[in-house]
Amino acid sequence: GLDLLRELPEGARVEERWTRDRWSFTAHRDRVAAGEPPQPRRDDAVTAANKLAAREREQARLEAQEALDDPLVMAARRLSGEAFAGEVVDVVMAYSESKRPSPRPLVTVRTDDRPHLGERVKAYRSLGGKPQTAEFVEYAAGPEDGLLVLRIMDKMGRGKEPEPGSVPEKGDRLCFTLFEHEPRGGAKLPDPEETPWTHGGPPGEEPAPEPADPVTEEDVL
Repeated sequence: GLDLLRELPEGARVEERWTRDRWSFTAHRDRVAAGEPPQPRRDDAVTAANKLAAREREQARLEAQEALDDPLVMAARRLSGEAFAGEVVDVVMAYSESKRPSPRPLVTVRTDDRPHLGERVKAYRSLGGKPQTAEFVEYAAGPEDGLLVLRIMDKMGRGKEPEPGSVPEKGDRLCFTLFEHEPRGGAKLPDPEETPWTHGGPPGEEPAPEPADPVTEEDVL
């Protein structure tokens, strides 16, 4: 069993995750080696919220990358309506209605999947390792016919005409996801002194932080 697993090709995004993990561990090692105290037993509200947001963002990134790297994982996301695969059956060039029109081609995809689509829902495909955004426009015939019309929104260059290879062509087999490939962080949280009193901020004097746990042999790297 293990021999078969070793023969499988490495996922395209595995090296990136491994590099981020090593940098994260290195930063922790440097912090401890510099004599900084261990993490407090209880964080203040802003620090706790930032940590939670970072963990949720990295979890979403991991799940997205696993789906993009592994067709079996992507199949599960397709079954749950979070992605769809199909063949391009038509491409119609269109442009935005701005003072400087930009290409916004309409791509019709035939799929047997049943994604959870609604008006202007965003869909993403991998183009050269980067996500290209599309917007759901309508069903060409009806939801049961599986003909989806998408409007390509970006990654086509800065010119009036799309760069070669940036727009799907008729006959292409594509996979779109309804989840972002590179989850973004939320809005910046206020500083602790600007948070409401319900979350540990003013009024009143700032309470003394709880003492950190003592350093043990396991903390010294």
